[in-house]
Amino acid sequence: MNALFLPLVMGAWQIILIVLVVLLLFGGKKIPELMRGLGSGIKEFKDASKEDSDEDDKPEKKD
Repeated sequence: MNALFLPLVMGAWQIILIVLVVLLLFGGKKIPELMRGLGSGIKEFKDASKEDSDEDDKPEKKD
């Protein structure tokens, strides 16, 4: 099965089970830190991709 459709196939029990396993592995205090790190990583990736696309849009000067 295609990985893109996996969240659509998962039921409520599977999602609850995954959340419980994550809570048991990392604990309640560690999860906000992990999500904060994930969010800052995504923001950094978006900024870098935006800078890259801005450089591509600028016309090069020919002397």
